[in-house]
Parts: sequence; C-alpha cells; structure tokens
Amino acid sequence: MSYWLLKSEPSAFGITDLVAAPNRITPWEGVRNYQARNFLRDGLRVGDQAFFYHSGTAHPAIVGIVEIVRAGYPDETAFDPASPYHDPASTPANPRWYRVDVQLLRALQRPITLAELKQHPTALGEFALLRRFNRLSVLPVTAAQWAFILTLEAAPD
Repeated sequence: MSYWLLKSEPSAFGITDLVAAPNRITPWEGVRNYQARNFLRDGLRVGDQAFFYHSGTAHPAIVGIVEIVRAGYPDETAFDPASPYHDPASTPANPRWYRVDVQLLRALQRPITLAELKQHPTALGEFALLRRFNRLSVLPVTAAQWAFILTLEAAPD
C-alpha cells in the first residue's frame, strides 16, 4: 500500500461533502496539473490511503483519511463544456486529465494543521507538503511520515 495527501478547498469540496456522498465515495476530479495528474494516473492504486487535506483556508489542515477505491481513469469533467474543469484539448479518445474514486474511511479526531506539521521537520523529513511553494493537489507520503502524522492526532495542538 502507498500513502498520499489529497488537497481540496473546503469551499469547493470539503470533508462534509464527502460525508454526505453516497457510500461516502466520490471521484477526485478537476486536477489540472500534469505532475498531480501523473500521480492520479500512474501512482494511486486501489487500497492506497490518503490524507484529506483542507487547503485555501485560514488554517489549512489534514481533516480525514480516504481510501482509493478506483484507480486512475479519464476525468470526464474535461470533456464537458459546462464544467469548470473543461479542457477542449482533452477528448475521450485522447484524455489529458485523470481522476480516482475515494471513499472516506474516517474524519480525524481533530484537524492536524499545517502550522503543527511544520513544528516537526525532523520527524517529517522531506515531506512534500512542507516544501516551499509546493502547490500540488496530490502528494506522496512515506509510510514513516504517515505513521508519525497519525501520532499527532491524539496529541493536543
């Protein structure tokens, strides 16, 4: 199993939206960055787990854990002219963008904020989220980073 971090702005799609989704499953769509697309297309596999991260807020934070329940497949929102994620260069015959389906495993007992994560540079090592100017919406997480971050859940912030 591999581990990941998936970012979403809660105003666009937050953990409460995932809780309300049928069977707590939804496509992770709308990613329009090639490196993140490559992770979705080639990296994330059924059974992998990911942190659900709220970005674009006053206090960005990991708020939940999801499981990948469908591996990368073409993001159909790119084909839809009415979609905010439409890309006329992406076609069903030659898709440019991909998505995966995720299922909520659980919300965290408390959010683990970016500020809190930054307090642990030694334990988190080269954690991609902590790199300056890293704006990717899909990031790899090592098993050691995953385990450490989960220990923070029970700790007071």
